Amino acid sequence: MKIIPASDSSVMAVFGDAISPQTQDCVLALFRALQARKDARIRNLHPGYTSLLVDFDPLSMTHNEASATIEALAEVGLPTANDSPLLTIPVCYDAEFGLDLKHVAAHTGLSIAEVIRLHSGATYQVCFLGFTGGFAYLGGMPEELDTPRLATPRRAVMAETPGGWRLIGCTPVRMFDPQAQPPTRIQAGDSIRFSPIDHAEFGRLRQASQ
Repeated sequence: MKIIPASDSSVMAVFGDAISPQTQDCVLALFRALQARKDARIRNLHPGYTSLLVDFDPLSMTHNEASATIEALAEVGLPTANDSPLLTIPVCYDAEFGLDLKHVAAHTGLSIAEVIRLHSGATYQVCFLGFTGGFAYLGGMPEELDTPRLATPRRAVMAETPGGWRLIGCTPVRMFDPQAQPPTRIQAGDSIRFSPIDHAEFGRLRQASQ
């Protein structure tokens, strides 16, 4: 681990430059350890694939004090066990929502049913949130589903920003609610699974979440 100044009110703990499950475990372990301290001087924590940005109040904490806090936690050992509950997110894979499902099946040589089975059968880890409110970057996708992004991003995506991600399904639950506390349904470090639902259940859950 290397700690470097990132701004006049933040430091970054860097665990390497290669994305891997082991590196992500270290990032999230430090993230949880700092969260557990509930240090009022630390204003925010921003995990990434290989680093953790620690934003602090410069009127009550210095760069050296922030670095010393991180180093002290590392010296006693960072627990890598994830005690976050396993969250289940319902997903409808109907053609109406899975605009790229046929392409993913064709690219991977799998049937649509196999793509859905693999996608919903894996346990994913929320590496971090970013890009837009409630947008989660996940680790743990089965390698068999590896598919390149769209060559030309879509200009509009239902309940989402434009992008080149492959769409294979949609959840009826709101992943971001600015009126809720916390506003995001999932947090960095959480474990999640996707549960297939039919169109009727999608409509019922969508109505309930309004």
